[in-house]
Amino acid sequence: MEPSSGSRDAGPAVPPVAAVLPAGGSGERLGGATPKQFCAVQGRPLVSYTVRAMERIGWISDIIVVVSPENVETMKSIIEKYGHKRVTVVKGGITRHRSIFNGLKVFAENEFSDHLLQKPEVVIIHDAVRPFVEEDILSKVVMAAKEHGAAGAIRPLVSTVIASAADGCLDHSLERARYRASEMPQAFLFDIIYEAYQQCTDYDLDYGTECLHLALKYCKTNAKLIEGTADLWKVTYKRDLYAAESIIKDNLSQQVCVITDVKEVVAQVGSLLHESLQSQIKVEAMSASLSKNDSHLQNILSGHCYNFVCVNDKKCAIQETQQLVDVLEKSNIPLLYPVVLILVHLDVSENISFSIGMEELTRIKKFARELKKKNILVYGLLIQYK
Repeated sequence: MEPSSGSRDAGPAVPPVAAVLPAGGSGERLGGATPKQFCAVQGRPLVSYTVRAMERIGWISDIIVVVSPENVETMKSIIEKYGHKRVTVVKGGITRHRSIFNGLKVFAENEFSDHLLQKPEVVIIHDAVRPFVEEDILSKVVMAAKEHGAAGAIRPLVSTVIASAADGCLDHSLERARYRASEMPQAFLFDIIYEAYQQCTDYDLDYGTECLHLALKYCKTNAKLIEGTADLWKVTYKRDLYAAESIIKDNLSQQVCVITDVKEVVAQVGSLLHESLQSQIKVEAMSASLSKNDSHLQNILSGHCYNFVCVNDKKCAIQETQQLVDVLEKSNIPLLYPVVLILVHLDVSENISFSIGMEELTRIKKFARELKKKNILVYGLLIQYK
């Protein structure tokens, strides 16, 4: 179930949901000169993955990214390069809470933005260095926040928490089964969390880290706690970047889109390919004329699919492939990840010969070399099909 926010074209039936992503950390624990949110993973800044996770959810109307003043232009260049939409960049404060407060102010004050954005009913707060958040958990915390005023994801504690005495010896330990780790995302009725930030002390703003605590302390709002999934972890140390890269590579390799022409024999081969692959990986299949820029393909592209098998008649191989490439380039997909494009060309002629002219072969190789420069890796199969 997703939160109801009405049609974007017709205007929202209820106030929208917005997201605030604090991204002002220095990355001190990560080490190195580049803050972790701007570190490249598979050639793309980490923060861009998190923005994309929010951006692909239609019921989130605005995404506020809060960065340190010296990184505002860097963040704006990332938005432009990767074609992010609905994103506003805001200057952060010297602490996490002050940065989040600045992000909330774009809906209530003109100080941190050129214009006021529409105040949401619910605001999501999520760390910019937690890139693997899914729509399901976002929807759960938003729905719970609408009912309870505040909600947040939690996870079981991995280690036992202990307290040390002044002499450095063990003072006491907590019963691990009774406690949970507070994670992100969290969601709040906007009026509640904004009022909490307006009321909190400088000490809270400078030393606090838990937003749910502010809602409880200043607005008497008991947050609903939602059990989160294991992929909500935060990139903190250098080893986490390697883990994130591994997850992204694995996700990319686990899905493929099979595209066929509308011709009966081509569609038949595509159907057989779909059946043989679906037991191993996630497969999307479509039969359409690419020249029509099919909306189904656009939806597949927006769903993070970067592997394609294009089945067509050998006679129109280059033309069909070029139409697919045009769609890919317009989507900016190759800017984000390498795109793998496997071309399956069917020879359905009666001619027994399985040869291909040198002129045509040279043309195909040149075509593939040009696409490689655009981050599109082309592989080809020529099949005689009776």
